[in-house]
Amino acid sequence: MQRKWIIVGSIMMLLAVAIGAFGAHIVKARIDADALAVYETGVKYHMIHAVGLLVIALAAGQWGTSPRLRWAARLLLTGIILFSGSLYMLSLTGIRILGAITPLGGVCFIAGWACLAWAAMGLKKEDE
Repeated sequence: MQRKWIIVGSIMMLLAVAIGAFGAHIVKARIDADALAVYETGVKYHMIHAVGLLVIALAAGQWGTSPRLRWAARLLLTGIILFSGSLYMLSLTGIRILGAITPLGGVCFIAGWACLAWAAMGLKKEDE
């Protein structure tokens, strides 16, 4: 689990940096300030949760693999796709209905962090 999620987290970070650079150098000149703010929010949450994937992978290396950690990683990845992906598409296309997808990604983020906390709470006292 650790290797897989370090790879996925690293690729998500790579994409966050590339998408952010694309926004700063190409998209910025083509969309209005409000759309750019939406785009930047997508990049920010993408990057934060990609780091979260790396944290989960490192936790798996320390604590061992668990279903809670697997779900935490899956939910953060799904959140990146739904939350940040919908914001990218909304800002680039102006299709407002895409904004309805964004909260689903937010729920995935919340659930993913809850799963990570739950995994930590399941550790034995001597593991602290």
